[in-house]
Amino acid sequence: MAVTKMEKVTLISDKQNQDALLQAIQGIQNVEIRDLFQETTNNQWVDTYFPKAAIFEKEPIVNALTSRIMQTREAVQFIDHHGDKQQKKQHLKRREVTLQELEANYSEEDFTKRLTEILGLKKQWETLAEQREQLSEQEDWLTHWANLDVIPQSFRSHQTTVEMGTISVANAIEFREALAKVPEVYVEEVSETDHFVYLTYVVLKTSASIVDEIATRYGFVKEAYPYKQTPKEQLQEIKQELQACYEAQKQLAIKIGRCSSYIQELEWAEEILLAMAEREAVKDRFVMAPYLIVVQGWVGEDEKQELIQQVENTLSADEVFLSFEAPTEEEIDQEVPTKLKNHPIVAPFEMLTEMYSLPKYHEIDPTPWMTPFYLVFFGMMVADIGYGLLMLIGAIIAQKLLVLPRGMQRFAKFFEILAIPSIIWGFIYSSFFGQALPTEVLGIHLPFPLLSTTDDVNTILVLSVIFGLIQILVGLFLAAKEHIKRKDYVDAINDGFAWQGILVGVVLLLLGSMIVKNPIFVYLGAGLAILSALCILVIPIFQSSSKAKGAAKGAYNLYGLTGYIGDLVSYTRLMALGISGGSIGAAFNMLVAFMPPAARFSVGILLIIALHALNMFLTLLSAYVHGARLQYVEFFGKFYTGGGRAFDPLKTAEKYVNINHKKK
Repeated sequence: MAVTKMEKVTLISDKQNQDALLQAIQGIQNVEIRDLFQETTNNQWVDTYFPKAAIFEKEPIVNALTSRIMQTREAVQFIDHHGDKQQKKQHLKRREVTLQELEANYSEEDFTKRLTEILGLKKQWETLAEQREQLSEQEDWLTHWANLDVIPQSFRSHQTTVEMGTISVANAIEFREALAKVPEVYVEEVSETDHFVYLTYVVLKTSASIVDEIATRYGFVKEAYPYKQTPKEQLQEIKQELQACYEAQKQLAIKIGRCSSYIQELEWAEEILLAMAEREAVKDRFVMAPYLIVVQGWVGEDEKQELIQQVENTLSADEVFLSFEAPTEEEIDQEVPTKLKNHPIVAPFEMLTEMYSLPKYHEIDPTPWMTPFYLVFFGMMVADIGYGLLMLIGAIIAQKLLVLPRGMQRFAKFFEILAIPSIIWGFIYSSFFGQALPTEVLGIHLPFPLLSTTDDVNTILVLSVIFGLIQILVGLFLAAKEHIKRKDYVDAINDGFAWQGILVGVVLLLLGSMIVKNPIFVYLGAGLAILSALCILVIPIFQSSSKAKGAAKGAYNLYGLTGYIGDLVSYTRLMALGISGGSIGAAFNMLVAFMPPAARFSVGILLIIALHALNMFLTLLSAYVHGARLQYVEFFGKFYTGGGRAFDPLKTAEKYVNINHKKK
């Protein structure tokens, strides 16, 4: 398979049908809406035929929907966090529905009623929470002054003044000693904490300025007493108010808990609002004339019939005009998006290509060529039957028992497929959770291991390099193939076939001189390598106007042979990671085996599970990362450019449900 061939679809309908038409397009999730107001020659007809068409002001409606969505999320979070803990809260269980089923029974009136009710409870809760916080602050403040058995204001007179406040513990003693030198002052310590001393003093007004100067010098902070009762009496009243506030919140939590049944309804409504917001967001891309709309978009050739059927199911033939046309060369260069379509086994590996860069519209899709190599490399680096079985069983159970989001669904399928080569290489290396398979069962001799990670290290190393050589040769073949497709026959030889000739020639030379000891292989390999090298040296001379520059370029290109040596060395990681993962697992088994029997079958079981879980995680992570690196650097670099724009269809957010228009 390859990049999906796109067609430009045009839909014209009455303006009153715009929402139904957009819902039909959104329902199949396979049409990208074109922006008819972008400045391209292919959109000049808009100014010609619709000179007065105004761009739709989507911001007010989109902002209103976004605000509604945020309120819905706040309502669900509020019920979750503040509802009675004993009342079970059930969220929307993910399932597959069509967009029409999703929006069929939606009632804006009912939804608004539910939302208003919950937001009203939220406002009450916030008022009580704010009140409780204020009372707690007052309680904390009054606690420090509880031993003050008078109201400071009552001690003020024409001759005296009363002050209360705090001072740091470090300055308290010196402050009191300084006040003791003033005969007209009476000081009383009310309470003390680790950092502050709470004091009050009475002083004659004639000496107040002297005391104020002392207070300032030692950092005494005055405080006002705002109540008409003594601190102890006021503290008791505050505690009663706090208890009443607590009881009110407790009763409110029960009311909030009763709203738990609204959670699924709110999440369903949020999914609908998200879908509506997506539709509103694209309305500024198409022509909206006084009486009709003109919508254009990109759709895959193989999904054209689905679009036709969906539109026909929504509107009658005389209500909508529908046409398709192939993209122009300018559109291919500037705006046609890239959408990959591959066999179900290959499709999960598209995410590796997407992580690197999507191919341009006319470029080769590297996914099918990469997949078999990635399968072999991943399996070779994991190489454990037990780890592979856990991956396989976990992925299958997750897909069978759960309706996963599409991204997770593809990830689960990805690891389900990768589990197979992991198991196969586990048999080759004879590793089951790091334990070697038996060599004989019931007198029957078993051929395990086919390759020993201790005795056949050199063989595994050579095998890794051979796999790398095969992938590099395939990459060079694809480079030549792409040049031929563009009719660049000379570059096909220079960038593809010539390098293949050098690598194959070197292999034949080594094979003839070191393994089969046959001069025919030596001469054939040497001749092929020399002829190919001459092509790389000579071709730039004929292509360049300056023969000297061409010769220099050819010599520089030939120097690139050192890069191929580095590429082949990179593939030795297949051997290193495969051996290291199995060796670490075997070491964990040995560690637990050394424990006493009592510990081995108690703590040892938990320990071996934890250790193998860690080793499995690190092994899978390493295989995933290093397998991808080999594709991106050693393979893609030979033939692949990328830089395509991702296909961005009008679809739903699918936060809580999967939209599937093919659902039966």
